Amino acid sequence: MSNFQKRREIIYNWMNNEKIALIMIEDSEGKRNTDLRWLSGQPGDSLLFLSAQGKSLLVPWDINLAKIYADADQVLPYGEFERQPVKALKKALEYFKIIENAKIEIPGTTSYPSYVNFTKEIPNYNILCRENGVAGFIEQKRAIKDDFEIKLYRKLSGLTDEIINMVEKGIFSNNLKTEADVALFIENESRKMGCEGVGFDIIAAGPARSFGIHAFPSYTGENFRGKGLSILDFGLKLDGYTSDVTLTFAKEPLSKPQAEMVSLVKEASQIAISMAKNGERTRNISLAVDKFFSNSGKTMPHALGHGIGLDAHEAPSVRSRIDNEWILEPGMILALEPGLYDPVHGGCRLENDVLITEENYELLTNSRIIHL
Repeated sequence: MSNFQKRREIIYNWMNNEKIALIMIEDSEGKRNTDLRWLSGQPGDSLLFLSAQGKSLLVPWDINLAKIYADADQVLPYGEFERQPVKALKKALEYFKIIENAKIEIPGTTSYPSYVNFTKEIPNYNILCRENGVAGFIEQKRAIKDDFEIKLYRKLSGLTDEIINMVEKGIFSNNLKTEADVALFIENESRKMGCEGVGFDIIAAGPARSFGIHAFPSYTGENFRGKGLSILDFGLKLDGYTSDVTLTFAKEPLSKPQAEMVSLVKEASQIAISMAKNGERTRNISLAVDKFFSNSGKTMPHALGHGIGLDAHEAPSVRSRIDNEWILEPGMILALEPGLYDPVHGGCRLENDVLITEENYELLTNSRIIHL
């Protein structure tokens, strides 16, 4: 049984418990949803139908890609249904022989006019469109990586560390001078390594722009290795999964406020990582870091971290909001990223990826603050 089949079995069991006969998952332009890739291996632009009978039907836009990547019991090209979800759903109901009045769940992101159209076109079924249905269940399951994903992340983290070392060398040798030099170097080298590229827009912000949490634009032709603090935030993508790290380059001599930011962020990172253990509430970790910064009169203007996987930001969240109820479990992979920012002195952020284990944690990446 493939990893995708094992994951689908979990969903089939949930469907039977919920008495849902059929679910539809859509990954398309304007409705991106990596649940589809998690369950079928197909990179995107498809519909996936799962039946409580334990069978799957993939309807891809690109049938040729599906022949290479897809893992499903049946594959039918989207073109046969004029690329209309309603027509594809009708075919799935016929293919799986779903009886009338059965519960059918469509994506919770479906617009109201589209939902109305589904109910008009398919009147003899109970069409569910809800915020916390199967999508919420899949989110919980995706938060805990399986053995295949953990093995992949160890490989991906090793490649990420290689890039970090190469960038450090390029900065010290003065071969990488501008923000664009750094960002395009990472993009190019990641492809050479066999990655799908980068997991999100690279943020390379030199001393003049590092004051922003996420610099805009994400990189320019500005000097990256000038005096002060420069932030580099990137992730590599391998088999759909992304790493997520942030380094700060600190070129001496630093001002007193800059040196203080560097020292505080380093210690905050140690606090966060040391608390990342099985059974810990992620809110408690975030509150501990917030308190640490507050004791020095500082405020971190963003969440402490997040889970990573097929999306750069996924469950569990690591933030201090009162509605954050996530508790760490073995197999979760977090990106922990304490940071401080000042409109005059620039910013400092340090982000590493951490795997939660039964007894402790495993630091997957070696991101760091590099002094020039």
